Amino acid sequence: MASESSGQQPIVRVHDGYRYEDGIAHIGRLLERYSSLRRVEIGKSVLGKSIDAIVIGKGAECVHANASVHANEWITTPLLLRFIEQLAALYESVPGIEDHRHNSQVMKSLSDVLSDVTLWAVPMVNPDGMNLSQDGLWPGCPFRVQLMEWNSGQEDFSRWKANIRGVDLNDQFPAGWEEERLRRGVAAPASQDYGGEHPLCEPEAFALAALTRRISFSRVASLHTQGREIYWNYRNLEPAYSEGLARRLAKVSGYEAVKLMDSDAGYKDWFISEFRRPGFTIEAGEGVNPLPPEQFEQIYSEISLLLAAFIRG
Repeated sequence: MASESSGQQPIVRVHDGYRYEDGIAHIGRLLERYSSLRRVEIGKSVLGKSIDAIVIGKGAECVHANASVHANEWITTPLLLRFIEQLAALYESVPGIEDHRHNSQVMKSLSDVLSDVTLWAVPMVNPDGMNLSQDGLWPGCPFRVQLMEWNSGQEDFSRWKANIRGVDLNDQFPAGWEEERLRRGVAAPASQDYGGEHPLCEPEAFALAALTRRISFSRVASLHTQGREIYWNYRNLEPAYSEGLARRLAKVSGYEAVKLMDSDAGYKDWFISEFRRPGFTIEAGEGVNPLPPEQFEQIYSEISLLLAAFIRG
């Protein structure tokens, strides 16, 4: 996030994709540069990869954002990490990272909010799936035979959304889980839409739910792609002010606040159902998943303003 005067490049950048290893390397460098950040491991994936929360802020009010719940929506991970990088730099008054001049004043004012609010961000909910969707099967890959079957015999996994066991993590949460399973009509592991044997049976979804129950967030946002939309409701269980906040997020980003019907078992559905607090699914960018890396900077210019408004509440 460099200013023209300093020439300093941001740590979080995207080139030919974004794998789990990229995220881990960037998180490590961010922790070295910014003392305001801390890392908390909240669980491990099916293949034993660390699922980390990055925490910033000193406030008693805690809010949460996550990314890469769906494997081929991996671009949401660097979007969230870039936001954390810019936020930490401004919070610590580190020069040379204001690469989006139109949002720099918004972000500067947001850094003051971190005395009252703490952000818990989980950038890689589905690390196994992220790599599978980009690189396909690798030598010694567990579930190799099954994965080929679940992917309809195709070696191209670029449309893969599920985790490594063929479970769609955004159909894993105990909020209308059975209704969603019947609606989807997918009764076995697949590239998407299979909700698993029962709610929270997958370690990635279980870790996210456990964190959410432990910290008691006042509001949550889950980053997905694509469509430039904000989903904010669930079966009329959301608090009355959720729609107003969704419209504020839409106004700053240019996205559309959408009242979504006939959708269950997602993370924001469960959060709204269990806690009766605002939860949002953010569909970043526009096009066909996976969105190309070339769109990263443009999407970030929109999503950073949205996330800033989300944290401010």
